[in-house]
Amino acid sequence: MKQTVSTILAISIIVIATGSLLSQKKKSRFFSEEETTINTENGNIYGTLLIPKKVKTKIPVALIIAGSGPTDRDGNNPVMKNNSLKMMAEGLGKNKIASLRYDKRGIAKSKEAAINEKDIRFDDFVTDAAKWIEKLKQDNRFSSVIVIGHSEGSLIGMIAGEKSNADKYISLAGVGNNISVVLKEQLKDQPKKIKEESYIIIDSLAQGDTVVNINQNMKSLFRKSVQAYLISWLKYEPQIEIKKLNIPILLIQGTTDMQVSVDEANLLKKAYPKAELEIIENMNHVLKESTDDYVENMKTYYTPDIPLKEELIEIITKFILDE
Repeated sequence: MKQTVSTILAISIIVIATGSLLSQKKKSRFFSEEETTINTENGNIYGTLLIPKKVKTKIPVALIIAGSGPTDRDGNNPVMKNNSLKMMAEGLGKNKIASLRYDKRGIAKSKEAAINEKDIRFDDFVTDAAKWIEKLKQDNRFSSVIVIGHSEGSLIGMIAGEKSNADKYISLAGVGNNISVVLKEQLKDQPKKIKEESYIIIDSLAQGDTVVNINQNMKSLFRKSVQAYLISWLKYEPQIEIKKLNIPILLIQGTTDMQVSVDEANLLKKAYPKAELEIIENMNHVLKESTDDYVENMKTYYTPDIPLKEELIEIITKFILDE
């Protein structure tokens, strides 16, 4: 089934979203949850700190950073609910690992911290993540801070982790190429006219130049108000940024991810040979089991009761707890 531009989720750049997407909290015998915030010049950013129960010593804490678009702390957006990041936090909690996941600025409960779409930059999300790392490092309940970045959050976490001296770093479905290469790869099966025009726009943005005339079919991706954000994102090279980290690194990629290929993880591994690389068979972009059938794969994006791929939490837990 051929994708249309509107279904290319990895580059569906919707910076500002309203309304809360938080799941109702339920009590667990394994962990408790508390609301926490960081302050910005525009307003508070809200997160959930999940703490395992019956722990008497300092424990590691993972900062979970969501991917692109209006993705909230649980891994959901206004049209798709899969609870992937919520499930990750709970899975780690059952293994005595604390976590903090948060609504990005402008999203869900953090909507008060929104910046006008034309003014927001990739670095704003890096700064926010760095503030969370610093906050966690100051909390005497925790022995170490591990950054887990999913999709776009992989690069955000990579840069923020270096700025704020994180103890370990995990990339989930993160890209190794510049985002311009990834965008072109995701658009390669579009009708010829859309593909060619998109490539011209991407090349222009990569040079730091905005584009005035945008095909109506591509305005959701390249509208004028989001172009400055894309330019600020395009300036970063993941293979360069990962080399700045001198900490243990784990790279995780699924084989049925429709948005990020295994090749991207291999590029990060090549750039940082000491990193551990785990390729998980039949895991897709929202970290759930699926074949590469488009309809089946997409179903997992909006079915919140489908669990995470079974071995994912085991792999992450081992990496975090290994000294």
